[in-house]
Amino acid sequence: MRLLAALLAVVVTASLVGSIAVVRRVHRPTRRWRDMARERLVYGVPWGSLVVIAFVVAVYLFVQSGIADFDDPVTIPFRTWSYFYPLGLATAAFSHAGPGHLIGNLAGTVVVAPLAEYAWGHYPDDREPNRSDSWRTNPRIRAFVLFPLAVIGVGLLTSLFALGPVIGFSGVVFALAGFAIVHYPIVTIVGTLGVQSVVLRLYYALQEPISVYTAQPSPPSAPSWAGIAIQGHALGLFVGFVLGIVLLERRDVRPNPFRLWLAVLLFGFSKRLWAIYWYGAENTFVLFQGPGVATVSALALVVTLSMTASERPLIPAEIRQRFARSGDRTAGAAGNAEPSVGRSLELAGGGPSDGIVAGHVDRVREIVGGSRLSPESDRLSDLTRKGAAFLTVIGILAIVAGMAIPANFLVVDESTASSDAAVQIEDYTVEYVEDVPNGLVTGIGIEALEDDEGLESSGVIVASDRREVWLEAVSAQRLAFTGEETVYVGGPGWREAVHVERTGWEPVGNDAVYQVWLWEDGTDRQLAHESNASRAEAQIAGRNVTVGSDDGTFVLGVGSSETNAVATTAIPDESETVMAGGLTFERDDETIYAAADGTRVAIASQETYNGY
Repeated sequence: MRLLAALLAVVVTASLVGSIAVVRRVHRPTRRWRDMARERLVYGVPWGSLVVIAFVVAVYLFVQSGIADFDDPVTIPFRTWSYFYPLGLATAAFSHAGPGHLIGNLAGTVVVAPLAEYAWGHYPDDREPNRSDSWRTNPRIRAFVLFPLAVIGVGLLTSLFALGPVIGFSGVVFALAGFAIVHYPIVTIVGTLGVQSVVLRLYYALQEPISVYTAQPSPPSAPSWAGIAIQGHALGLFVGFVLGIVLLERRDVRPNPFRLWLAVLLFGFSKRLWAIYWYGAENTFVLFQGPGVATVSALALVVTLSMTASERPLIPAEIRQRFARSGDRTAGAAGNAEPSVGRSLELAGGGPSDGIVAGHVDRVREIVGGSRLSPESDRLSDLTRKGAAFLTVIGILAIVAGMAIPANFLVVDESTASSDAAVQIEDYTVEYVEDVPNGLVTGIGIEALEDDEGLESSGVIVASDRREVWLEAVSAQRLAFTGEETVYVGGPGWREAVHVERTGWEPVGNDAVYQVWLWEDGTDRQLAHESNASRAEAQIAGRNVTVGSDDGTFVLGVGSSETNAVATTAIPDESETVMAGGLTFERDDETIYAAADGTRVAIASQETYNGY
């Protein structure tokens, strides 16, 4: 099978290379791509993009310990938890939640980073003013140092103003895309909508040429759009827009309005920037789809106008003339009043006085005479339509960034373990709890749609006071489906695993009774949670049967409707029989049967996980 996979990988590679070779011979442009690339890039290679990609991969492998387990990197300590946790701020933009997250962002980087680097150029542009022969114009320094440092700087900026504990390079990818769109709208949108998918599919085809899929149920999960850091993506995109606009302005270049508007609109919709959402109660999410679509449409127009609008004044000439005439009338009235106050001003300044008094008198005279115009009025009258649109873009960027500042200054409440079964690893506390206040989000601002009394969480909670961490690492719903999970905690260069397991029984017609166990590698299991007892609907010989949990042991309780006495016994092992309260209990495979007076009834069945 491995040999066949290797042969198929060779076939995939050969087919792609062959297609490129044939098209190259058929298509004969007036200028070769290589020559065009060499005009702006050293040897025609986007070296800065390659350095950035290598840096992101290195963070995944060595900082997140992905080299130890590529499929399960350490993620919790590398998120933007708070301004009081510098490690998260420094690493979040370059860390990833898993291999799929990493590969997806790298595929986007492969497409948009070379476009942004080509637009910037290793060789200084002749259209830029104030060019000098300093080290900043050295092509190799621009390729291997300045471009990677600029990308890292954008990454740190997106981490600093990210809303919530985000992780991933996508904010930087969006910034690179925004920068590329304003320079090459059509090429960038074709790359992000088409070429990126080709790169991803090629990677997976080479990695696994033949795959076998089996239909199977999946655990409960949030909607796909609820896992997207919309604010982080919008932040990165507008950072890229602003940087791109500034560079185009320096080079005195104006893009095609229709192409730019179309590219921004298509990019916003395809990357789901319309998916504005917030958290509701009990694992619900509120999607503001209508406002989101309207917002994306308006933003596409504003960005387009910021680069293509006219240089005509924002305030029409008629309105400015009216203000001017109004000012002339005011000045005339002041002139009529000037003789009456002139003598007073002369008396005030005519005597012996210092320069300060004389300055005040001159200022009063200017005000009375109307000779000084408001600086704000001058600036407003000089503001062009293009400048107003650009200021709007700056304002949007400030709003998107500013909304994260209050949240990032918040700190989590002091974490105290709710039971002795909590696992303590360094400064981390890992425990299983149910119906506790969510320490990360609340139902703020959605009173009209959802209950806003505060959100609750149930599941495996990871907390750290020192790192300002509070995370529902595994929800109770997910654990009920999978039965077992592993949570990784750690820091740069180290990792520890905490295992979680759920076992339980389902009484006929009622809620399941379950236990949750936690343990660290190399230690014994600890009972972390026991649910309440639950009674089976079925009755036998006038008796009720209740399934419960007592100190880590599942028990059966038999109660009679005539007396309050309850007899208990542990659930029997496979193919064993026990008696309690006049009933005989037999375990057959994964089902418990109760028998009395020749009647046999199924009482409970063992929980199954992953749908089986």
